[in-house]
Amino acid sequence: MRKKQKKFEFFTYLFRTFAAMKVLIVNTSERTGGAAVAANRLMEALINNGVKAKMLVRDKLTDNPCVVEHPQQRRLRWAFLWERLGIWLQLGLRRRHLFDIDTGSCGADITQLPEFQEADVIHLHWVNQGMLSLKQIRRILDSGKPVVWTMHDIWPATAICHLTLDCRQFEVKCQNCPLDTSLSTLHSPLSSFLSPLSSKIWHKKQQMLEGRGVTFVACSEWLAGEARKSALLKGQRVISIPNPIDTRVYKPGDRQTARRALGLPLDKKLILFASQRVTNEYKGMRYLMDACRQLDDPGQLGVMILGGHAEEVVGQLALEALPIGYVNDEQRIVQVYQAADVFVLPSLSENLPNTIMEAMACGVPCIGFNVGGIPEEIQHKRTGYVAAYRDAADLARGLRWVLNEADREALRRACLQHVAAHYSEQQVAKRYIEAYESFES
Repeated sequence: MRKKQKKFEFFTYLFRTFAAMKVLIVNTSERTGGAAVAANRLMEALINNGVKAKMLVRDKLTDNPCVVEHPQQRRLRWAFLWERLGIWLQLGLRRRHLFDIDTGSCGADITQLPEFQEADVIHLHWVNQGMLSLKQIRRILDSGKPVVWTMHDIWPATAICHLTLDCRQFEVKCQNCPLDTSLSTLHSPLSSFLSPLSSKIWHKKQQMLEGRGVTFVACSEWLAGEARKSALLKGQRVISIPNPIDTRVYKPGDRQTARRALGLPLDKKLILFASQRVTNEYKGMRYLMDACRQLDDPGQLGVMILGGHAEEVVGQLALEALPIGYVNDEQRIVQVYQAADVFVLPSLSENLPNTIMEAMACGVPCIGFNVGGIPEEIQHKRTGYVAAYRDAADLARGLRWVLNEADREALRRACLQHVAAHYSEQQVAKRYIEAYESFES
């Protein structure tokens, strides 16, 4: 009986190995940026749930055998620089907005790679900055393979921008974009060679999608709603699936132990702010600064700053600033969350921030503005506080409520329950597998 059972298990293993769905995830970077982190986590979640997933990237940073670097990596880096040069010229030789815009004008073909040819489903993520051009995305769509495209921001539904803020042109047609400073207004000798960028890229994206089907996956219900309003995606399938998180890594820990390991004060309530680049104006650091000026007992409080350029804002905070800098080590990042009393992300535009999810998985309540997908993550006065948009006074009220008034243990439990119910690897992988399998029917 035992031999029969072992034989059955062996053939079941063989069947799963050779019959498993093969998915190729495509992203510019393996680890750098929120989209890369989310794509990497999804790959692991899919593998753990029986899918043969691989990730194709330009920038490979680990020795993970499931992550494949594009063989023309050097050419892709040059493509990125060439694309930036074109954007810089279009912006009138100005650096402002240079990295807020992407044109999809440069990249490399992936359809001839063995990883592409053996895949059952092609799953695009953040493919900007020289990874894939619009022409090459069209070639992927023409390959006949089902294509899923996870939207980590609104770029797939607009012409050139990743954040629309108050602009609604994408609902009809992107043209005369606020970010697109035409050289004609600067009386440049180059102006006659350059047409308005947004209108030109919008037309190219229309051609790319015309007569072709893509399943667009927004990471939040908010972004899915925005994508459905886009004239560019009219007739395309748009669904919403959140990013996953590994709760075996991001989990609660002893606060004092974490602080000792990081050399942080043991006797203060610590506020955590995190961003890949702290000085990014869209992450709202100035609103946190204003809120900190309105808090009582400043000597009992401190602000931990996780991210690049942290040292540039230290002198502008009314509370003790504790710059941690940019951290790549995941275990150290977890320790930073575990050391915090509250996590604050006053962003002006967000999809579904990984940082809020990570903080809550560590049992840390969160505060953010009522914008984008943030209210989907933070349940007001249950897992944190949702402040009125761009309102530093309400942000300060939220900080006072979390730090001084709320039941901290109840907040911690609610955070963990919310993450387990909505963002666990198993839950998210199941929903993506259902999306993949829908192509078969």
